[in-house]
Amino acid sequence: MKSTELVQVTRGNMVESIHNGHIAVVDYKGELLKYVGDPYRVVYARSSMKPLQAIPLVETGVADHYQFDEADLSLCCASHNAEKQHTERVISILKRAGLDDQALKCGTHPLRREDVFKELILEGKEVTPLYNNCSGKHSGMIVTAKYMNEPIESYLELSHPVQQRILHVVSEMADYPVEKIELGVDGCGVPVHGLPLERIAHAYAKMTRPNELEESRARAVEKVTSAMMAAPEMVGGTDRFCTNFMKAVDGKMFGKAGAEGVYCIGDLQTGIGIAIKIEDGFGRATEPAAVEVLKQLGLLTDNELEKLQQHHHPVVPNARKEKVGELVPTFTLKDAKEL
Repeated sequence: MKSTELVQVTRGNMVESIHNGHIAVVDYKGELLKYVGDPYRVVYARSSMKPLQAIPLVETGVADHYQFDEADLSLCCASHNAEKQHTERVISILKRAGLDDQALKCGTHPLRREDVFKELILEGKEVTPLYNNCSGKHSGMIVTAKYMNEPIESYLELSHPVQQRILHVVSEMADYPVEKIELGVDGCGVPVHGLPLERIAHAYAKMTRPNELEESRARAVEKVTSAMMAAPEMVGGTDRFCTNFMKAVDGKMFGKAGAEGVYCIGDLQTGIGIAIKIEDGFGRATEPAAVEVLKQLGLLTDNELEKLQQHHHPVVPNARKEKVGELVPTFTLKDAKEL
């Protein structure tokens, strides 16, 4: 199946660009409920896998041993802004295991926020892996290796026990065989997992119903998702959709962005999972698509929708910060019975 138009980008009275993509809405039992495009398209979930990658932190006893609070665990699911609230907590996590940020192997990238970069310059500091948006996830992986008496230097390699535990968690939560998972290398150097979109949505749906899982997995899933919703500022940061979204819905849902136009949501009230993939990989279209899915499913109150308006119809600004257009979701969810 081909991708379907999801979001139009307007400028003046014209549609200037169009973002196509795919959407899958799945319940916790694994049944596809709604879709757009090809719900079976195999995609790399990228950073949307982070809540799943954090599950072994609890299952191995690492989170308890190093006294992780909700903000710590939330940060391990983050693609953060590298604000001080994030970087200082990464340092704290590593310090508890007797390590420092030199152990991070996630590399560097341009900082998302100009104010954070300016502050670094004024303080005479360099951009190091500490400021990588994935440093929270990596800190969790590193302290896991330390606690389990496993090699720290090679923690990001697929053969490492840290990555093998994660791989099996992904397989089990998505109900998808390990041998069928496509494996690549993520932007931060760790393995990245490729699965059908509807299997990713299913994993998120299962995270909304921990009581359906065996006891140790249930405890881990509940702690991870609760942490994300209790400390959403750790997952993204100032002016980030993940943070604003979870604040707006206040404990009803959790969500996580992934690079190349991926967004995933779990809804605790209905037990459904949602996975979105923008075909051209442009992440700007994920926000209006995500809010529109929730609107069409009737999962947002009028007040919540109002709080998310800036993400539902994001403004296209010019260099003078004037509104010259907007992003407009244009799709209609289809009933899976039509497939």
